[in-house]
Parts: sequence; structure tokens; C-alpha cells
Amino acid sequence: MNLALIGYGRMGKEVEIVAKEKGVKVVRIFTEQDNTSGLGIDEVSLKGVDVCIDFSTPEVVLDNIEAVAECGKNIVVGTTGWYDKLEQVKKLVKQNRIGLMYATNFSLGVNLFSQIVADAAHLFEKYSDYDVSISEVHHRGKKDSPSGTALSLGEIILHTLRRKSELLTATSHGEIKPQQLHVTSARVGFVTGKHTVTFDSECDAVELIHTAKSRRGFALGAVVAAEWLKGKKGIYTMRDVILS
Repeated sequence: MNLALIGYGRMGKEVEIVAKEKGVKVVRIFTEQDNTSGLGIDEVSLKGVDVCIDFSTPEVVLDNIEAVAECGKNIVVGTTGWYDKLEQVKKLVKQNRIGLMYATNFSLGVNLFSQIVADAAHLFEKYSDYDVSISEVHHRGKKDSPSGTALSLGEIILHTLRRKSELLTATSHGEIKPQQLHVTSARVGFVTGKHTVTFDSECDAVELIHTAKSRRGFALGAVVAAEWLKGKKGIYTMRDVILS
């Protein structure tokens, strides 16, 4: 399989390392210098490419997706912050008959963790004595808060735990309403990422925790996703990979 990397920051460089270790060829790398708003991406520059992996920025990711789609190539999108345009992207995928995979987090561990949280929420749905919360900690340079992963975990719980119907992501200065699921964030030092889901009752508490040790897990998941997506058409998430 031949990959093209769009974005060559810390994640792009990590993907390149992991791909080479797995015997996957990186035949093209697009940096900010040679790809402004997707203008560097065309059929010539993507010749021989099977799948693109985008770890760029929210400001340019839609332009990149559109350019890749027009070339008829599949793409794995690791960039977040564009999901309000998901319907537009779905139309691009359908019109150009390509395959696209997106996820708030490509770590295999996080996606398995998400499935465990969904299973746990299903079990705790039967026992109303248990409340639930989500907390996350990341390095101080992370731009978004709460993390996309925390929000995804929140949506999983809202979908399963019927007594929760609303995410509260702001600092609470008063009582938490029973229907609110509180999501808290902290930014400190160099933490790669830690997510904790707590089911708490008067008698005991159950904590589910995922701790990322390095960016390698995200890069490995992105390469696995690209291998899975090769030759497919339609729009997918990492849940499709995990459950396949």
C-alpha cells in the first residue's frame, strides 16, 4: 500500500515512522509549504497513492478532503474540529465515490476503551443509584477543550444511559442537574492524554481509565485504518474497524 501524508507536524512524522516499520510506503508528503488550502493536491501529485492520511489543521482540512475526493482517492482524516461540516463531507464522499474514515481519536486502545464504556453504560442503565461523569487531562498546548475523545465518550453515554440527556462541558458553579453529564478538562505540562469515566453511587464507585503513553498509538491506529480503508467506498469511523 502507498500512502500520502497531508500535514507533517508531530503526528505526521509519527505516522511516517510507524508506516515504514509496518512496511507501508509513504510516497508523498504534503507540508504547509507545498500545499496551501489543498492547492498542492492533484492527480499528478497523488499518482500511485492508495490512501491519504490527513493530520493537518481544522482551517484547511476541508480543502484537503475536497481536493483528495476530486482525485478519487481514499482518505483517513485524523484532524478534528470540522464535524459541523460532516454533511457536506458525506456529499463529497458520495459524489466522488471514495472512501473516507474519520475519528476523534485513532488510538486502537481508545476505540476499544470506547466500546467498553458503551458496554458499561448499558449495564449501569439498570441501576439508577449510579451517576456518571467524564474527566480528561492533556498537555497545556492542546488547542481544544474538552477533547474530542471526551465529547465522543459523552455522546456514547447519552445514547445508552437514558437518564442523561445533556452534556455539561463548562465549569459548574452550582448544582449539577440529574439529566446533565458533566465533562471536565484540565491542561497541564506534557500529558499525552488521560480519560476517566466514573460511575459513582453512595456505596461505591467504578472508574474506567485510558492513559495514552505516546503519540505512537494514534499513528498506529491511523495506519491500521488506512490499510482497512484501502479499496472501500463510503464513510466510516474507527468503530467499523474495531467491530469488523
